[in-house]
Amino acid sequence: MRRPNVCVEPRAQAKEQTLASAPASKMAAQRHNSSSCRCRRHLVGALAFLAATTIALLLLLPCSSRPSYGVVIDAGSTGSRVHVIAYHAGPLPQLDWTHTASLKATPGLSSFAADPGSAGLSIAPLVEFARRRVPGDSLEQTEVRLMATAGLRLLDSATAEAILESCRELLRESGFWFQDEWATVISGAEEGIYAWVAANYALGTLGGATQDTTGIIELGGASIQVTFVTNKPMPPEFSHMLKFGDITYNLYSHSFLHLGQNVAYESLHELLNTPGLKSMATQLTHQATYRDPCTPRGFSRMGGEVKLSASVLESKAEYSPFAHAVGNFSECRSAVRTLLQKGQEKCMYHDCRLGAAFVPDLEGKFLATENFYHTSKFFGLRSKSFLSDLMLAGEKFCHGDWSNIKKKYRSFNEGELLLFCFSSAYIVALLHDTLKAPMDHKSIDVTNQIRGVPVDWALGAFVVQKTPNRTEYSDPSVSYLNNYDSSWLVPLIFITTVVVFTAWSILKWRRPHLKTIYHMEKGWYITRVSR
Repeated sequence: MRRPNVCVEPRAQAKEQTLASAPASKMAAQRHNSSSCRCRRHLVGALAFLAATTIALLLLLPCSSRPSYGVVIDAGSTGSRVHVIAYHAGPLPQLDWTHTASLKATPGLSSFAADPGSAGLSIAPLVEFARRRVPGDSLEQTEVRLMATAGLRLLDSATAEAILESCRELLRESGFWFQDEWATVISGAEEGIYAWVAANYALGTLGGATQDTTGIIELGGASIQVTFVTNKPMPPEFSHMLKFGDITYNLYSHSFLHLGQNVAYESLHELLNTPGLKSMATQLTHQATYRDPCTPRGFSRMGGEVKLSASVLESKAEYSPFAHAVGNFSECRSAVRTLLQKGQEKCMYHDCRLGAAFVPDLEGKFLATENFYHTSKFFGLRSKSFLSDLMLAGEKFCHGDWSNIKKKYRSFNEGELLLFCFSSAYIVALLHDTLKAPMDHKSIDVTNQIRGVPVDWALGAFVVQKTPNRTEYSDPSVSYLNNYDSSWLVPLIFITTVVVFTAWSILKWRRPHLKTIYHMEKGWYITRVSR
């Protein structure tokens, strides 16, 4: 019996091959078909890998391209901070954190009230820092904006404007793109809205359903900002409409000036000493002694010069009161509550919780930032359900002995340590006693960052400024920290189509065609293989 011999030439032209028997010919054809299938599978796999690689490179390309830059100077009450923000344009700006940086300088611009002309020099190091961070050929295209907050809001308008003009002179010569109206004092409501935008931008909920958003409460040095979405009716001065895409947010936003942690601390000492002020008005040579429950016992110093308010004395007299530290958390909390309710007799609304201002019921989830976070971090508390823990930690700290406290917290200076008894009582009185948040509230998250993104109003201001057609954006499913410029979508589709068509053409060209015929003279089967 003759042994079958199969040979298929790889050329495109047809070749003949003789086989010994019909069954052998069929087996050869099957083997060839199997081999061809394996070849096609390998080819398809290679082409699929090529297509996937091409798509991945296209998706990553916008992120690896050169970023644009923006500079925002946050002129706060205790200092100024410059934010150099690198970004890629898109439906919302995509931040490039590898090229984004910030730097803070003290003191704040408001400290130059007596010498406004020198204010500009205080931000010179910040401008120089920004110049080193932005590529030289991008300086002229990079906007620089200065936004001042509560520190300048506390000053009279003429003094605040003189300070801003000093800063404008420096910014005009900075090499950045600058316009005079870009150095301004923003309102407290704007500050709160920008912080709300920053928080929801980082959370990925900006442009999403109202019930998915998160409110924010900021405890700054000179003011408190409260901003959140509510469906309840509000007086028009507290209602702010903000639209992203098809969603319109009805925001409650208000800034409570003079109630920031540092200013409130000073106001509290003035309040504690109030009963003896009028009797001392004509006897300024005597020292006033008052009970201070917000400072741990054992601390003793002559208070610095305290300016008497005009409502007490018409003259600009000053005196140095002596505070007697008794360290009592409950008493401190009670005094703070009195401070927070001050002015309620002037309330013109049905519900005034903080002074004479309207505040609706807190709804949904909240972030508590800035000094909420710093106080919580000092006491080593969890980010959530911290109020009851903070009260216990505050009681222990306030009732402690000052000498022991200094030994335990050697890395803190006295000025910093002095505030933590007060701040713990202040936060409990503010959130629980005044805003009615339960002590075991699970929906208040104390933090300054979300997934590594700082919850900073300056970031929110930047997002609002750099979002083109923001009222037309309506896709909340996109992660704003990872989206890409939609202008790349057309070339992406085109290249993908070319890759798929090429794969189909190669497969069609490579597909073998088998034809088996029977040779009647020799009694053999002949298989023709062509491509």
